[in-house]
Amino acid sequence: MPNVVMSSWSEQVQKDLAQVNVADLGKVGVLLGGKSGEREISLMSGKGVLEALLSKGVNAHAFDPAEQSISDLASQQFNRVFIALHGRYGEDGTMQGLLEQMKLPYTGSGVLASALAIDKQATKRLWSSFNLATPKFAMLNTKSDWNQIAKDLGMPIIVKQAREGSSLGLSKVTNVADLPAAYQMAAKLDRDVMAEQCIIGEELTCPIVGDGVNAQPLPVIRIVAPDSNYDYHNKYFSDDTRYLCPTGLDVSVEKKVQDLALSAYRALGCKGWGRADVMIDNQTGQPYLLEMNTAPGMTGHSLVPMAARAAGVEYADLVLWLLSKAGVNS
Repeated sequence: MPNVVMSSWSEQVQKDLAQVNVADLGKVGVLLGGKSGEREISLMSGKGVLEALLSKGVNAHAFDPAEQSISDLASQQFNRVFIALHGRYGEDGTMQGLLEQMKLPYTGSGVLASALAIDKQATKRLWSSFNLATPKFAMLNTKSDWNQIAKDLGMPIIVKQAREGSSLGLSKVTNVADLPAAYQMAAKLDRDVMAEQCIIGEELTCPIVGDGVNAQPLPVIRIVAPDSNYDYHNKYFSDDTRYLCPTGLDVSVEKKVQDLALSAYRALGCKGWGRADVMIDNQTGQPYLLEMNTAPGMTGHSLVPMAARAAGVEYADLVLWLLSKAGVNS
């Protein structure tokens, strides 16, 4: 994307923040932790968000739904909340629905977009209806015909659960005989398990900010993980994974990825912010959508803050700006 557009977003953020009186934001709850398999990462994200808001003078407080009763959300008398929950029970529309009932403004997408995006099968079916490129897939069960799945998708195959992120339960299978074990591992995390065509090539991610026609992509980030294995450890705890922003790819390729990510975001009806994960086929150059994150990570290794910084917006300003846009979204 041309620098002038990134500069424009950065300037808009500064203009918006100049109009923000932190006292008017009231008492803010930072929802973190939760009960999903991504709890550990959510605690890290929430800690970063909380510290950023406090540094801006916001009256912010942590709230962990796994350790505090949901009914306490009302007694805390929050005026708005920042959702730093990842995965189920926080990023899947359930928390958003509760907050809607309470008429409590929150960051990010509403109930429907959150529920769609967390479900990889629903997301891929929707994207396909919009003719947005996404890898072929098949849903698995104990009676699956493994040989037929290998024939339909080709080898290697990615096996993953359908409603958790952070690469939890994900396997790259190169031998048909290993598919049942990969299925069983993923099935421990989710009753719905997906086999997906493995796209060999560059791994990219593209954050999106804003709503509807005003939504826009941030700079693309290229992910270079050890042995091309961007697993849970390499995502959050390894210093060996490299994140390249700018990517070093041709500008036309980045623009193609940004356009695809933006279309994917709008198709799902996302709001506030999100992050599309993309693979580029190294033979055809075609970018393929993997998934959309509607409550992206905000840890020290997280990618939305990295892209925002490349666009001229620092972490604390990004957090405050997102909070200032919180609303009731259904």
